[in-house]
This record gives sequence, structure tokens and C-alpha cells, in this order.
Amino acid sequence: MDMKKRIHLELRNRTPSDVRELVLDNCRSVEGKIEGLTAEFVNLEFLSLINVGLISVSNLPKLGKLKKSPFTVILELSDNRISGGLDVLAEKLPNLTHLNLSGNKLKDISTLEPLKKLDNLKSLDLFNCEVTNLNDYRESVFKLLPQLTYLDGYDMEDREASDSDGEVDGDGVDDDEDEGEEEEDEDGEEEDFDEEEDDEEDEEEVEGEEDDEEGSGEDEEEDFGQDGEVDEEDEDEDEDEAETGKGEKRKRDPEDEDDDEDDEDDD
Repeated sequence: MDMKKRIHLELRNRTPSDVRELVLDNCRSVEGKIEGLTAEFVNLEFLSLINVGLISVSNLPKLGKLKKSPFTVILELSDNRISGGLDVLAEKLPNLTHLNLSGNKLKDISTLEPLKKLDNLKSLDLFNCEVTNLNDYRESVFKLLPQLTYLDGYDMEDREASDSDGEVDGDGVDDDEDEGEEEEDEDGEEEDFDEEEDDEEDEEEVEGEEDDEEGSGEDEEEDFGQDGEVDEEDEDEDEDEAETGKGEKRKRDPEDEDDDEDDEDDD
């Protein structure tokens, strides 16, 4: 797909002034130049032209209103065939902050000299460009472009760039620290909540044990009462047997007496 058709597709019924990010990677430029991109894209903050066969950026439209933009302005031009003509960038994108020229045909430090006019340029990437093979490459670039903070992802002290480019928020506290404090607060609240739950569970267990003790006491009383009733019944039966025995004994007494009298008569 050529660049003009790709731009039309990316608009998606929007006007160019509504577009803040425009990604045209892997489309095809005609004669190695930018086509279809006009000065109407006044609010662009991110423009990506990776691997589109560019030889020159001379057709880049003038986006002067970007001077008033408070946002980061990023231009991705990696994996093309650009060998010079970078003065157009200073003229057309005066507020450019991040520039990626990795994988292009840049050979000499002198080809980077036009970038001195980009006062807001913070980050420059030149990976896989022949210029990176020069002696004292990093020292020379930082000397040529003193406004740079990062070259190929590292600062002058070889410290790697962070995702936020090392920027600090308005209160002077890093976002990561704020997130850490929030996480600690959340953990503290969770621990307090867990302690309260544990206390409630302990109270429930104590109450349950008391209920069990009361229940067991009642069972013992019931058993005792049943045993008592059984004992009373046993006593009544014993008394009946005793009285019955006495009655039988009384009934036998006359017979015994008659037997005794008969024995005496026989004598």
C-alpha cells in the first residue's frame, strides 16, 4: 500500500487536525519521499515512518504550530535509507523531542550537525548506523548536541533511560515511589482488615465453646434425671417383691402348722 492510501485509511473519517498519532510503518513511499502528509496535521505528537523506503525527508510538511504544543513530539524514521538532509527537521518540526534514525545510511558526525537547532531534542537513536562505528562516537555526539539527555538509550554516564525519561512529577516525587506508598497503604489496610476478621472468628469460636458446654451440662442433667427415675422404679419393684414374699410366707404358715399337727398325731 502506498503512503497516500495509508494516510487516508488511518484518518478513519477524522480531520487531519484531530490526529495526534499517525503510524505509517511498512507502507511504500514513491521515489523515497514523504507523500500525502500535509500541514493540516497541526496537532501531531507522534509520527512513525518505519521501513517505508525513505531516502529524504525533504517533503516533510511544516508543522510550525507544534511550537505551542506542551506534549512530547516523537519522530520514528528507523530502517530507511536516509543519508543526510536533516536540516529539514529543524525547520519543519521545531519542537521535536525524540528522534529515531536507527538503521539508516548516516556515516559522519557532520551529518548530525543540523540537529543542533532542535533545542528541545532530548533523545536520539542511531543504532545500526555506520556513524556509531567511529572512534569516540558517543563523546562526539554529546559534544555536538549538548541539549541531548540520551543517545541510543543511555545518558553520558551510561545510565539507561527510564520509560518516563527520568522525569519527575510536579511534587518532585517519582511516580514509582507514589505507587509504592499506595501499595504499602493498601497492604496495611488489608492487614488491619484481616486482624479484625481473626478477632471476630475467635469470638465466634469462644461463644461456640460456651454453647457446647451449656449443652453438655443440660444433657448431663437430663441423663441424671432419667437415671433417677429408673432408680425409683427399681426401688418400687424391690418393695413389691418384698411384700409378695411376705404374703407368700404368711400363706404358707397355716399349712406348715397343719403338717406339724399331723406329725404329732402320728406319733
